[in-house]
Amino acid sequence: MEADKIPDFLADQRDQAPSEAQALFLDFEDYWERKLWHQLTNALVDFFRSPGSAPQRLPIFKSFILSFADRINQLNFVSLGLLASTQCSDDQERLAFLTSLADRVDKPDSQDAYVYAVADVAGVKLRLQDYEGSRKDLDKSQKILDTFDSVETVVHASFYKVNADYYHAKQEFASYYKNALLYLACVSLEDLSQEERVSRAYDLSVAALVSDAIYNFGELLLHPILDSLTETPHAWLRDLLFAFNRGDLTAYDVLAGNITKNKLLESHRQFLYIKISLSALTEAVFRRPPHDRTMTFSTISAETKVQPDEIEHLIMKALSLGLIKGSIDQVAQIARINWVQPKVLDMKQIEGMRNRLKEWDTGVNQLGHWIEGVGRDVWAA
Repeated sequence: MEADKIPDFLADQRDQAPSEAQALFLDFEDYWERKLWHQLTNALVDFFRSPGSAPQRLPIFKSFILSFADRINQLNFVSLGLLASTQCSDDQERLAFLTSLADRVDKPDSQDAYVYAVADVAGVKLRLQDYEGSRKDLDKSQKILDTFDSVETVVHASFYKVNADYYHAKQEFASYYKNALLYLACVSLEDLSQEERVSRAYDLSVAALVSDAIYNFGELLLHPILDSLTETPHAWLRDLLFAFNRGDLTAYDVLAGNITKNKLLESHRQFLYIKISLSALTEAVFRRPPHDRTMTFSTISAETKVQPDEIEHLIMKALSLGLIKGSIDQVAQIARINWVQPKVLDMKQIEGMRNRLKEWDTGVNQLGHWIEGVGRDVWAA
């Protein structure tokens, strides 16, 4: 838009704005005339973030903001464009709008803004089920991000969010789990709606359970996002995760009736039983002191509640996955285990470790007293 027409445009938009926002348009014109681009950008971002600005975002962006786009911070320019794009009539229009926005900031000195825009382009393509196009854009963004020493958190958050959504759509659970947690590390939970928190916690929980590459999901158990499931119909899923973490087959049997509520979990029911059995095995080993980890198959069966005829296969599976290290004597039916994968402990497990430390401390004191008693003459000399 020509410069001499901008005051009239802003006056027209001011008349259409909610009464509480009309004074902002006087600030827009004042900042624009005085070329105070930083203040103008901040004022526009505040206005665009208010729900009442929705009908005006696109016309203001196209007729006003584009007229000085090259003079403002390009990351803020893209932020305004992303907010404006929410008012496009459909995803096809939104894709064209965002593609044009990305092309505009595709310059050597604004690659962070370019990635910010391209991530949203990939997100729209994902919704349109253009998985190949979405993956291509995400891979391109990843290569650019790898060249940065540092970048604004909002850029990483946008990339990880869409990357996680892509892997979720493709049912690549381990990759989804990783990227979803990276996304959560880049945002504040207070900035997410309660609905989004519950949805994200639910999807992360399911991914952790059905993935054949995730056997230790301590990051999720420690993340406050998981508390979003408390006092919801999905609270059982949180309890199920903790049951898996401590290898509690009894609790699993109680909670297993809920598995039918999720088709993905239902289709992985047999795998889930194997997975919690593996967790029960590692927990049984973990509870024992390092010098007492030679266990008979019958002992393992008694401590894990796993059927005796499944123990040998279970130990071999755990060895192959790197959950434990050791050897098996198939003839004597003995497992000699010298290492177990570390895991996040709940309060009950911490209490068990505390008791073992107390036993160790008692043993050391007894040994000290014995040495003192039998070697008194030596010490005296």
